[in-house]
Amino acid sequence: MSDWLTDPSAPSVLITVARVEGSGPREAGTKMLVTAEREFDTIGGGHLEMRAIDIAREMLAGQAVRYERFALGPSLGQCCGGVVYLLFERVDTRLGAVLATLRERRREDCWRLTAVDGPAAVALFDMHGQPMSGSGPEFARDRGAHLMQDASGRRWMVDPILAPRAHLTLFGAGHVGAAIVRALAALPCTVTWVDEREDMFPADIPANVTVEASELPEACVAEAPPNSSYLVLTHNHALDQRLTETILQRQDAYWFGLIGSKTKRMQFEHRLQAKGIDQARIDAMVCPIGIAGITNKAPAVIAASVCAQLLGVWEQQDAERMPKPLSQTATLLRAAGSTQYKV
Repeated sequence: MSDWLTDPSAPSVLITVARVEGSGPREAGTKMLVTAEREFDTIGGGHLEMRAIDIAREMLAGQAVRYERFALGPSLGQCCGGVVYLLFERVDTRLGAVLATLRERRREDCWRLTAVDGPAAVALFDMHGQPMSGSGPEFARDRGAHLMQDASGRRWMVDPILAPRAHLTLFGAGHVGAAIVRALAALPCTVTWVDEREDMFPADIPANVTVEASELPEACVAEAPPNSSYLVLTHNHALDQRLTETILQRQDAYWFGLIGSKTKRMQFEHRLQAKGIDQARIDAMVCPIGIAGITNKAPAVIAASVCAQLLGVWEQQDAERMPKPLSQTATLLRAAGSTQYKV
């Protein structure tokens, strides 16, 4: 599905999942954009989405804001059985300007406030909580999407539009690297794509990817954000070796994958040990890469396998960022099995 932040160049309605009670198809904060002819993104599909699209199209020439409750089982016959509250906003000049700003600031945290009651009102705040457009009440920035009431009792939707937390620095613009970048294009992450050969990069680069044509790829390791993931799959084993040493020396590297066979891993382990690299960090190096059991070496298959592996790594990383009771932490560790992701 296309991104809900796509500019449709047509009258549209933004649908946001404002609240979920019990089981629902998608979580609060999920969005889709609807025009008379098209839909961008999804709030989960099924009967709920069909009904939401109908409502949105009814609103295209009329009502500015609508907030509605859907009991999934009794009213829509969906097996989820929970209750979903949807906020519908016709995209007028003010909301259109907010969406344009969000398109420009995809890599920055922003918060959007929409009045659910009373006259239509929308405001946008930057990563520091400072207003960029419109105005609204004070709100909590340490929560996900939620409803709040101001001092007068007016309800507001607080909608965090957060930049992706997962970052991958990928070395190598060959067939496998290009396939992985294509597969990551629609996923919640940012990518720095590094290669010495500028002519290897395609003309069309996904919006979440930054290209670095560098004659000294090792320098890009130091430039990566803290707690990044790294993937090395260059055309040169000597370069792979230099990059591996540089990445393992960075103490805040979260995950590191190296393309290659078990034989390549053994050779690299011996060389890294000779260089004095800590054994625990060597043990955490992932090589071969990808999901166990997938042996097909076609670039697209490798890309699918590696992206699935990365999604698991990043979900674990997100879980670690959130404080949890000891019992929940133990459950997460059991679910992760014996796999150790962190470098």
